[in-house]
Amino acid sequence: MKLNPASLLCAAALLVLPLAGVAADKKTETAKPYPLDKCLVSGEKLGADPDMKPHTFTVDGQEVKLCCKSCLKDFNKNKAKYMAKIEEAQKKSK
Repeated sequence: MKLNPASLLCAAALLVLPLAGVAADKKTETAKPYPLDKCLVSGEKLGADPDMKPHTFTVDGQEVKLCCKSCLKDFNKNKAKYMAKIEEAQKKSK
C-alpha cells in the first residue's frame, strides 16, 4: 500500500492541533491575574483609548498588561523592575 505524503501531513496535523490548544488553555488557567488598572511601563490607564487594545502576555506565570505593544521594548530592558511593581501591587491588595 502506497501512502500519499499529503494524507500523512493531514493526519499529523489532526493529531497535533488539539494538543496545542490544550497546552495554550492550561497556560492561561495558571497565570496570576494582572493587579493594576494601568500600563506597567507608561502608567497610562488601560482602556483609556478605545482604539488601543492592551498588549497582554504571561511572564513566569504572571499576567502582564501594557497599554500597547511598543511598551514591550522598555519592559524587556528592565523586566525585574517591572515585575517587582506587580509583586508590590499584589501585596498591597491583600
